[in-house]
Amino acid sequence: MNLDKFFSAKSIAIVGVSPEPAKVGHIIFSNFIDAKYGGSVYPVNPHIDKILGRKSYPSVLDIPEKVELAIIAVPAEASLKVVEQCGKKGIKDIVMVTAGFREVGNYELDRKLEKLLKKYRIRCVGPNCLGCFDAHTGLDTLFLPRSRLQRPGKGGIAFICQSGAVGSATMDLAAKEGYGFSKFVSYGNAMNVDETDILEYFGKDPQTRVICMYIEGMRDGKKFLRTASKISEKKPVIAIKGGVTSEGGRAILSHTGSLAGSAEVYFGAFRQAGVTKADTLQELFNYARIFDKSICACGPRIQVITNGGGYGILSTDSIIKSGLVMAKPSAMTLKELRRRHPKVVTSNPIDLLGDASTQMYRDAIELCLNDRNIDAIIVITLYQTPRLGTDVVGSIIELNKLSKKPIITVSTGGEFTRILKMEMEKNGIPSYDYPDEAVNSMKQLVEYCRGKGICK
Repeated sequence: MNLDKFFSAKSIAIVGVSPEPAKVGHIIFSNFIDAKYGGSVYPVNPHIDKILGRKSYPSVLDIPEKVELAIIAVPAEASLKVVEQCGKKGIKDIVMVTAGFREVGNYELDRKLEKLLKKYRIRCVGPNCLGCFDAHTGLDTLFLPRSRLQRPGKGGIAFICQSGAVGSATMDLAAKEGYGFSKFVSYGNAMNVDETDILEYFGKDPQTRVICMYIEGMRDGKKFLRTASKISEKKPVIAIKGGVTSEGGRAILSHTGSLAGSAEVYFGAFRQAGVTKADTLQELFNYARIFDKSICACGPRIQVITNGGGYGILSTDSIIKSGLVMAKPSAMTLKELRRRHPKVVTSNPIDLLGDASTQMYRDAIELCLNDRNIDAIIVITLYQTPRLGTDVVGSIIELNKLSKKPIITVSTGGEFTRILKMEMEKNGIPSYDYPDEAVNSMKQLVEYCRGKGICK
């Protein structure tokens, strides 16, 4: 299914743009203006001539230009007439943020909408959705103000989300943490564009390196299994299932009108299709960050380098519990490190102690990168120690660019630490708050790379 217009349409009609700033249509339209979207954007409201200084049109039929995408933000009962007009105008793609269909038990209206879409061969994201966002083109149908919901910058993470609330909150957090997105879709009731159609499209999207999914229910499990199996061979697909309890499943029915289905069936399908399962949203994006960096771990032998003994111990525990292996650095590596820095604890973890300097980190990382007994490195940098300069960030970034082995970092702290962590992220190094997050993410990377035969 070709979904290009949902992300890069050159002419867009927004139906239901009110002059009232708090109304959904007004927010969507003002977001397009604020983002300085490159295409033509037409507000539609039959009761007003101008909105935000732009000419308003009585209906999409009155817009003189061909319209490639319509965003419908009118009440449910009025929406069918708008869809009919879109059909007559020749618009083949619509985003319906309008709610009030099967999710509230209005099955008759739902059937009428489905019939209209079939009649005019219109692709519909929604109804009852936030719609689409593309960080690269700036197309943004979200009805949440930019002053309250920060949009992520450009990157390689695509997010397919059945829930608008989950999607919007996660996007806001992702933007704050500096994760880059390619595209986002909140598809709501999935009338005729479902999660599998979007997955297939993102699988072919050159700007997307990893695909994240929040799924509540599916219409066609076999279709998903076939598609996900093909996509996961090319790109990592990470999924979290909402409604894994009986109570959660009942909540889904009133949310998007979907049947939740057995969680174990979903998990089995994920395994069969090569989809990485996440249990929490935090896990979902912890895994996405490491996959987004386009790095590969070709073995389970992990070396820990730290300036805090307790963090080294916690990392060791997490590595053993995860099924990964503590690397055994060569005698040559340890001998050379002791020669340069006699006081450091040379084993695994390598403990540089509380008076660690940037040069000590540089020497330890460089030696481990050249050690054939080590597959990947977790570097713990606790920036609170006074001898550790901020230039350690630049050193780690420089070494990472010269290496084929993955380096990920762990840094816990406040605003000072957060700024340095974001610098790591911007330069291709995943940086986590806690050791268990780093280890579990590394575990997923190792399993994906080895399972897909990337490392030979």
